[in-house]
Amino acid sequence: MRKRTVVVAGLLALAVVLSGFALVGNSAVSDQVTVLADQVSALDQSVHPESLFEPAKEQAVDIRKSPIDLPAPLTRSQAETVVLNLETVEVEGKLADGTTYTYWTFNQTVPGPFLRVRVGDTVELHLKNNERSANVHSIDLHAVNGPDGGAGETQVKPGESKSFSFKALNPGLYVYHCASPHVPTHIAMGMYGMILVEPGEGLKPVDREFYVMQGEVYAAGRQNQDGHQPFDGDLLYNERPNFVVFNGAFQALTGDYALQAEVGDRIRMFVGNGGPNLVSSFHVIGEIFDVAHREAAAEESHNVQTTVIPAGGAAWVEFTVDAPGLYKLVDHSISRAIDKGAVATLVVTGPENPAVFQGAGGQ
Repeated sequence: MRKRTVVVAGLLALAVVLSGFALVGNSAVSDQVTVLADQVSALDQSVHPESLFEPAKEQAVDIRKSPIDLPAPLTRSQAETVVLNLETVEVEGKLADGTTYTYWTFNQTVPGPFLRVRVGDTVELHLKNNERSANVHSIDLHAVNGPDGGAGETQVKPGESKSFSFKALNPGLYVYHCASPHVPTHIAMGMYGMILVEPGEGLKPVDREFYVMQGEVYAAGRQNQDGHQPFDGDLLYNERPNFVVFNGAFQALTGDYALQAEVGDRIRMFVGNGGPNLVSSFHVIGEIFDVAHREAAAEESHNVQTTVIPAGGAAWVEFTVDAPGLYKLVDHSISRAIDKGAVATLVVTGPENPAVFQGAGGQ
Protein backbone atom coordinates (compact mmCIF):
# COMPACT_ATOMS: atom_id res chain seq x y z
CA MET A 1 0.00 0.00 0.00
CA ARG A 2 2.87 2.43 0.83
CA LYS A 3 4.47 1.91 -2.60
CA ARG A 4 1.15 2.52 -4.34
CA THR A 5 0.55 5.68 -2.30
CA VAL A 6 3.98 7.04 -3.26
CA VAL A 7 3.31 6.34 -6.95
CA VAL A 8 -0.07 8.06 -6.78
CA ALA A 9 1.40 11.06 -4.96
CA GLY A 10 4.20 11.30 -7.53
CA LEU A 11 1.82 11.24 -10.46
CA LEU A 12 -0.39 13.83 -8.81
CA ALA A 13 2.62 16.10 -8.29
CA LEU A 14 3.66 15.66 -11.91
CA ALA A 15 0.13 16.38 -13.05
CA VAL A 16 0.14 19.62 -11.07
CA VAL A 17 3.43 20.70 -12.67
CA LEU A 18 2.20 19.88 -16.14
CA SER A 19 -1.08 21.66 -15.52
CA GLY A 20 0.89 24.86 -15.00
CA PHE A 21 2.18 24.58 -18.56
CA ALA A 22 -1.29 23.67 -19.80
CA LEU A 23 -2.62 26.96 -18.49
CA VAL A 24 -0.52 28.83 -21.03
CA GLY A 25 -2.26 27.09 -23.90
CA ASN A 26 -0.18 24.01 -24.64
CA SER A 27 -2.81 21.50 -25.81
CA ALA A 28 -0.30 18.64 -25.96
CA VAL A 29 0.57 19.12 -22.30
CA SER A 30 -3.13 19.36 -21.49
CA ASP A 31 -3.62 15.97 -23.10
CA GLN A 32 -0.78 14.58 -20.97
CA VAL A 33 -2.48 15.92 -17.85
CA THR A 34 -5.68 14.13 -18.83
CA VAL A 35 -3.80 10.86 -19.34
CA LEU A 36 -2.05 11.22 -16.00
CA ALA A 37 -5.34 11.95 -14.26
CA ASP A 38 -6.77 8.76 -15.72
CA GLN A 39 -3.73 6.81 -14.51
CA VAL A 40 -4.09 8.23 -11.02
CA SER A 41 -7.76 7.29 -11.01
CA ALA A 42 -6.96 3.76 -12.12
CA LEU A 43 -4.27 3.35 -9.46
CA ASP A 44 -6.62 4.57 -6.76
CA GLN A 45 -9.57 2.51 -7.95
CA SER A 46 -9.05 -0.33 -5.48
CA VAL A 47 -9.01 0.11 -1.75
CA HIS A 48 -7.05 -3.12 -1.43
CA PRO A 49 -5.50 -5.18 -4.21
CA GLU A 50 -7.36 -8.37 -5.05
CA SER A 51 -4.26 -10.39 -4.23
CA LEU A 52 -4.97 -9.74 -0.54
CA PHE A 53 -8.41 -11.40 -0.71
CA GLU A 54 -9.09 -15.06 -0.12
CA PRO A 55 -11.01 -16.87 -2.87
CA ALA A 56 -14.77 -16.39 -2.80
CA LYS A 57 -16.46 -18.85 -0.44
CA GLU A 58 -18.04 -21.67 -2.44
CA GLN A 59 -20.56 -22.34 0.33
CA ALA A 60 -21.73 -18.70 0.42
CA VAL A 61 -25.51 -18.33 0.65
CA ASP A 62 -27.94 -15.85 -0.83
CA ILE A 63 -28.69 -13.40 1.99
CA ARG A 64 -30.92 -11.07 -0.06
CA LYS A 65 -34.33 -10.40 1.44
CA SER A 66 -37.12 -10.74 -1.09
CA PRO A 67 -39.02 -7.45 -1.43
CA ILE A 68 -42.33 -9.34 -1.30
CA ASP A 69 -41.47 -11.37 1.80
CA LEU A 70 -43.61 -9.50 4.29
CA PRO A 71 -46.79 -10.34 6.23
CA ALA A 72 -50.16 -9.40 4.78
CA PRO A 73 -52.01 -6.37 6.16
CA LEU A 74 -53.75 -7.09 9.45
CA THR A 75 -57.50 -7.52 9.41
CA ARG A 76 -58.23 -7.84 13.12
CA SER A 77 -59.76 -4.96 15.05
CA GLN A 78 -58.60 -5.91 18.55
CA ALA A 79 -55.18 -5.86 20.19
CA GLU A 80 -53.58 -9.20 20.92
CA THR A 81 -50.44 -10.75 22.36
CA VAL A 82 -48.05 -11.39 19.49
CA VAL A 83 -45.06 -13.71 19.81
CA LEU A 84 -42.06 -12.95 17.58
CA ASN A 85 -39.06 -15.29 17.24
CA LEU A 86 -35.76 -14.12 15.77
CA GLU A 87 -32.38 -15.83 15.48
CA THR A 88 -29.05 -14.11 14.96
CA VAL A 89 -26.90 -16.05 12.51
CA GLU A 90 -23.42 -15.31 11.12
CA VAL A 91 -23.05 -16.54 7.55
CA GLU A 92 -20.82 -16.36 4.50
CA GLY A 93 -22.96 -14.60 1.90
CA LYS A 94 -22.90 -13.43 -1.70
CA LEU A 95 -22.19 -9.70 -1.92
CA ALA A 96 -21.78 -9.41 -5.72
CA ASP A 97 -20.97 -11.67 -8.66
CA GLY A 98 -17.72 -13.40 -7.71
CA THR A 99 -17.57 -11.62 -4.35
CA THR A 100 -18.48 -12.99 -0.93
CA TYR A 101 -18.57 -11.41 2.51
CA THR A 102 -19.21 -12.41 6.11
CA TYR A 103 -22.64 -11.18 7.18
CA TRP A 104 -24.21 -11.07 10.63
CA THR A 105 -27.97 -11.41 10.23
CA PHE A 106 -31.38 -11.77 11.73
CA ASN A 107 -32.80 -15.05 10.38
CA GLN A 108 -30.10 -15.35 7.67
CA THR A 109 -31.28 -12.47 5.48
CA VAL A 110 -30.42 -8.79 5.09
CA PRO A 111 -32.53 -7.06 6.13
CA GLY A 112 -34.10 -9.31 8.73
CA PRO A 113 -37.79 -10.27 8.76
CA PHE A 114 -40.44 -7.60 8.31
CA LEU A 115 -42.40 -7.63 11.57
CA ARG A 116 -46.03 -6.52 11.60
CA VAL A 117 -48.18 -5.80 14.66
CA ARG A 118 -51.10 -3.56 15.62
CA VAL A 119 -51.09 -0.57 17.94
CA GLY A 120 -52.03 -1.77 21.41
CA ASP A 121 -50.57 -5.25 20.91
CA THR A 122 -48.40 -6.79 23.59
CA VAL A 123 -45.32 -8.10 21.81
CA GLU A 124 -43.26 -10.97 23.22
CA LEU A 125 -39.93 -11.05 21.47
CA HIS A 126 -37.66 -14.08 21.75
CA LEU A 127 -34.10 -13.73 20.48
CA LYS A 128 -31.84 -16.75 19.98
CA ASN A 129 -28.16 -16.45 19.11
CA ASN A 130 -27.09 -19.35 16.91
CA GLU A 131 -24.57 -21.67 18.59
CA ARG A 132 -22.11 -21.19 15.71
CA SER A 133 -21.95 -17.42 16.18
CA ALA A 134 -18.65 -15.93 17.29
CA ASN A 135 -20.22 -12.80 18.82
CA VAL A 136 -22.79 -11.63 21.33
CA HIS A 137 -25.86 -10.17 19.61
CA SER A 138 -28.98 -8.27 20.67
CA ILE A 139 -31.91 -6.25 19.34
CA ASP A 140 -33.00 -2.64 19.76
CA LEU A 141 -36.43 -1.95 18.29
CA HIS A 142 -37.24 1.71 17.71
CA ALA A 143 -40.91 0.84 18.26
CA VAL A 144 -40.24 0.15 21.95
CA ASN A 145 -41.00 2.61 24.74
CA GLY A 146 -38.45 1.40 27.28
CA PRO A 147 -34.72 1.40 28.11
CA ASP A 148 -32.41 0.61 25.19
CA GLY A 149 -35.35 -0.46 23.03
CA GLY A 150 -34.91 -3.95 24.50
CA ALA A 151 -31.17 -4.19 23.79
CA GLY A 152 -30.25 -4.38 27.47
CA GLU A 153 -32.55 -7.37 27.93
CA THR A 154 -31.29 -9.26 24.90
CA GLN A 155 -27.49 -9.34 25.05
CA VAL A 156 -27.31 -12.98 24.02
CA LYS A 157 -24.22 -15.19 23.97
CA PRO A 158 -23.82 -17.84 21.26
CA GLY A 159 -26.14 -20.80 21.86
CA GLU A 160 -28.36 -18.89 24.29
CA SER A 161 -31.76 -17.16 24.13
CA LYS A 162 -33.38 -14.22 25.87
CA SER A 163 -36.76 -12.51 25.68
CA PHE A 164 -38.69 -9.44 26.75
CA SER A 165 -42.10 -7.92 26.09
CA PHE A 166 -43.36 -4.47 25.24
CA LYS A 167 -46.58 -2.66 24.45
CA ALA A 168 -46.84 -1.24 20.92
CA LEU A 169 -48.02 2.25 21.86
CA ASN A 170 -47.23 4.28 18.76
CA PRO A 171 -48.32 3.40 15.22
CA GLY A 172 -45.65 3.78 12.56
CA LEU A 173 -42.80 2.14 10.68
CA TYR A 174 -39.69 1.55 12.76
CA VAL A 175 -36.16 0.21 12.34
CA TYR A 176 -34.71 -2.50 14.53
CA HIS A 177 -31.02 -3.38 14.74
CA CYS A 178 -28.40 -5.13 16.82
CA ALA A 179 -27.04 -2.98 19.65
CA SER A 180 -24.13 -5.02 20.95
CA PRO A 181 -20.65 -3.47 21.07
CA HIS A 182 -19.31 -2.31 18.69
CA VAL A 183 -22.78 -1.17 17.55
CA PRO A 184 -21.73 0.38 14.19
CA THR A 185 -19.96 -2.84 13.23
CA HIS A 186 -22.94 -5.05 14.06
CA ILE A 187 -25.24 -2.86 11.96
CA ALA A 188 -22.76 -2.62 9.10
CA MET A 189 -22.49 -6.42 9.00
CA GLY A 190 -26.21 -6.62 8.16
CA MET A 191 -28.08 -6.66 11.48
CA TYR A 192 -31.13 -4.51 10.83
CA GLY A 193 -34.76 -4.76 9.75
CA MET A 194 -38.14 -3.09 10.22
CA ILE A 195 -41.27 -3.44 12.32
CA LEU A 196 -44.59 -1.92 11.26
CA VAL A 197 -47.07 -0.97 13.99
CA GLU A 198 -50.37 -0.56 12.14
CA PRO A 199 -52.88 1.98 13.39
CA GLY A 200 -56.10 0.66 14.89
CA GLU A 201 -58.02 1.29 11.68
CA GLY A 202 -55.32 -0.37 9.58
CA LEU A 203 -53.79 0.99 6.38
CA LYS A 204 -55.64 1.88 3.20
CA PRO A 205 -55.80 -1.09 0.80
CA VAL A 206 -53.29 -1.22 -2.05
CA ASP A 207 -52.54 -3.77 -4.76
CA ARG A 208 -48.93 -4.47 -3.83
CA GLU A 209 -46.61 -3.88 -0.89
CA PHE A 210 -42.82 -4.05 -1.03
CA TYR A 211 -40.08 -4.20 1.61
CA VAL A 212 -36.91 -2.29 0.70
CA MET A 213 -34.09 -1.43 3.06
CA GLN A 214 -30.86 0.41 2.36
CA GLY A 215 -27.60 -0.31 4.15
CA GLU A 216 -23.87 0.15 3.87
CA VAL A 217 -21.26 -2.60 3.48
CA TYR A 218 -17.73 -1.73 4.56
CA ALA A 219 -15.98 -4.43 2.57
CA ALA A 220 -12.32 -3.88 1.75
CA GLY A 221 -12.75 -3.86 -2.04
CA ARG A 222 -15.19 -2.77 -4.69
CA GLN A 223 -17.79 -4.69 -6.66
CA ASN A 224 -15.46 -5.55 -9.53
CA GLN A 225 -12.90 -7.20 -7.23
CA ASP A 226 -13.54 -10.92 -6.89
CA GLY A 227 -12.82 -12.94 -3.80
CA HIS A 228 -13.89 -13.02 -0.17
CA GLN A 229 -13.67 -9.41 0.91
CA PRO A 230 -12.98 -8.75 4.59
CA PHE A 231 -14.65 -6.08 6.70
CA ASP A 232 -12.61 -2.85 6.85
CA GLY A 233 -12.91 -1.00 10.15
CA ASP A 234 -11.06 2.06 8.86
CA LEU A 235 -13.65 2.54 6.13
CA LEU A 236 -16.40 2.29 8.75
CA TYR A 237 -14.67 4.79 11.02
CA ASN A 238 -14.33 7.24 8.15
CA GLU A 239 -17.90 6.55 6.93
CA ARG A 240 -16.72 5.62 3.42
CA PRO A 241 -18.46 2.39 2.37
CA ASN A 242 -17.47 0.68 -0.85
CA PHE A 243 -21.01 -0.69 -1.16
CA VAL A 244 -24.37 0.99 -0.53
CA VAL A 245 -27.09 -1.55 -1.21
CA PHE A 246 -30.77 -2.38 -1.11
CA ASN A 247 -31.65 -5.64 0.66
CA GLY A 248 -28.17 -6.76 1.46
CA ALA A 249 -26.18 -7.09 -1.75
CA PHE A 250 -24.96 -5.22 -4.82
CA GLN A 251 -27.96 -4.61 -7.12
CA ALA A 252 -29.87 -7.18 -5.06
CA LEU A 253 -33.35 -6.20 -6.25
CA THR A 254 -32.74 -6.67 -9.96
CA GLY A 255 -33.07 -9.73 -12.18
CA ASP A 256 -34.77 -12.56 -10.28
CA TYR A 257 -35.52 -10.28 -7.31
CA ALA A 258 -36.89 -7.34 -9.30
CA LEU A 259 -40.16 -5.88 -8.06
CA GLN A 260 -43.15 -6.80 -10.26
CA ALA A 261 -46.38 -4.87 -10.90
CA GLU A 262 -49.04 -4.24 -13.53
CA VAL A 263 -50.29 -1.03 -15.07
CA GLY A 264 -52.88 0.52 -12.78
CA ASP A 265 -51.55 -1.09 -9.59
CA ARG A 266 -51.52 0.97 -6.44
CA ILE A 267 -48.15 0.37 -4.80
CA ARG A 268 -46.94 0.88 -1.25
CA MET A 269 -43.22 0.70 -0.51
CA PHE A 270 -41.94 0.38 3.03
CA VAL A 271 -38.43 1.83 2.82
CA GLY A 272 -35.90 1.81 5.65
CA ASN A 273 -32.31 2.87 6.13
CA GLY A 274 -30.24 0.62 8.35
CA GLY A 275 -27.20 2.85 7.93
CA PRO A 276 -25.21 2.84 10.06
CA ASN A 277 -24.03 6.25 8.83
CA LEU A 278 -25.40 7.64 5.57
CA VAL A 279 -28.64 9.48 4.82
CA SER A 280 -30.63 8.07 1.90
CA SER A 281 -32.24 10.15 -0.86
CA PHE A 282 -34.84 7.64 -2.01
CA HIS A 283 -36.25 8.15 -5.50
CA VAL A 284 -38.06 6.10 -8.13
CA ILE A 285 -37.00 7.18 -11.60
CA GLY A 286 -40.14 7.74 -13.67
CA GLU A 287 -42.57 8.05 -10.76
CA ILE A 288 -43.80 10.64 -8.28
CA PHE A 289 -44.92 9.66 -4.80
CA ASP A 290 -48.59 10.56 -4.60
CA VAL A 291 -48.28 9.98 -0.86
CA ALA A 292 -45.12 10.00 1.23
CA HIS A 293 -44.99 9.39 4.95
CA ARG A 294 -41.72 11.18 5.55
CA GLU A 295 -39.69 9.71 8.41
CA ALA A 296 -42.65 7.30 8.68
CA ALA A 297 -44.83 9.99 10.23
CA ALA A 298 -48.59 9.51 10.38
CA GLU A 299 -49.06 12.73 8.38
CA GLU A 300 -49.06 12.51 4.60
CA SER A 301 -47.06 14.61 2.16
CA HIS A 302 -48.17 14.71 -1.47
CA ASN A 303 -46.49 14.84 -4.90
CA VAL A 304 -42.98 14.13 -3.61
CA GLN A 305 -40.13 13.36 -6.03
CA THR A 306 -37.45 12.27 -3.53
CA THR A 307 -37.72 11.58 0.18
CA VAL A 308 -34.88 11.74 2.68
CA ILE A 309 -34.48 8.79 5.02
CA PRO A 310 -31.99 9.22 7.87
CA ALA A 311 -29.82 6.42 9.17
CA GLY A 312 -31.96 4.41 11.56
CA GLY A 313 -35.10 5.86 10.00
CA ALA A 314 -37.86 4.85 7.60
CA ALA A 315 -40.57 6.13 5.30
CA TRP A 316 -43.36 4.68 3.28
CA VAL A 317 -44.50 5.90 -0.09
CA GLU A 318 -47.48 5.18 -2.33
CA PHE A 319 -48.10 5.71 -6.05
CA THR A 320 -50.01 4.25 -8.98
CA VAL A 321 -48.07 2.99 -12.00
CA ASP A 322 -49.63 4.39 -15.17
CA ALA A 323 -47.43 3.02 -17.95
CA PRO A 324 -45.53 -0.22 -18.60
CA GLY A 325 -41.76 -0.38 -18.54
CA LEU A 326 -38.76 -0.56 -16.26
CA TYR A 327 -38.54 1.83 -13.33
CA LYS A 328 -35.41 2.25 -11.21
CA LEU A 329 -35.35 2.67 -7.45
CA VAL A 330 -32.22 4.56 -6.41
CA ASP A 331 -30.49 6.46 -3.70
CA HIS A 332 -30.27 9.75 -5.58
CA SER A 333 -26.90 10.46 -4.03
CA ILE A 334 -26.40 8.93 -7.41
CA SER A 335 -22.87 7.54 -7.16
CA ARG A 336 -24.27 5.12 -4.62
CA ALA A 337 -26.67 3.80 -7.25
CA ILE A 338 -24.34 3.77 -10.27
CA ASP A 339 -21.14 2.63 -8.57
CA LYS A 340 -22.00 1.10 -5.20
CA GLY A 341 -25.16 -0.91 -5.82
CA ALA A 342 -28.11 1.07 -4.39
CA VAL A 343 -30.37 0.45 -7.38
CA ALA A 344 -33.41 -1.78 -7.84
CA THR A 345 -35.79 -2.49 -10.70
CA LEU A 346 -39.58 -2.27 -10.76
CA VAL A 347 -40.93 -4.15 -13.79
CA VAL A 348 -44.40 -2.96 -14.84
CA THR A 349 -46.31 -4.94 -17.45
CA GLY A 350 -49.60 -4.21 -19.19
CA PRO A 351 -51.12 -2.11 -21.95
CA GLU A 352 -49.53 1.08 -23.19
CA ASN A 353 -51.05 4.33 -21.95
CA PRO A 354 -50.23 7.00 -24.57
CA ALA A 355 -52.40 9.54 -22.76
CA VAL A 356 -49.81 9.52 -19.96
CA PHE A 357 -46.57 8.48 -21.68
CA GLN A 358 -45.72 7.82 -25.32
CA GLY A 359 -42.27 7.03 -26.64
CA ALA A 360 -40.92 8.06 -30.02
CA GLY A 361 -41.90 4.70 -31.48
CA GLY A 362 -45.55 5.37 -30.76
CA GLN A 363 -45.81 8.64 -32.65
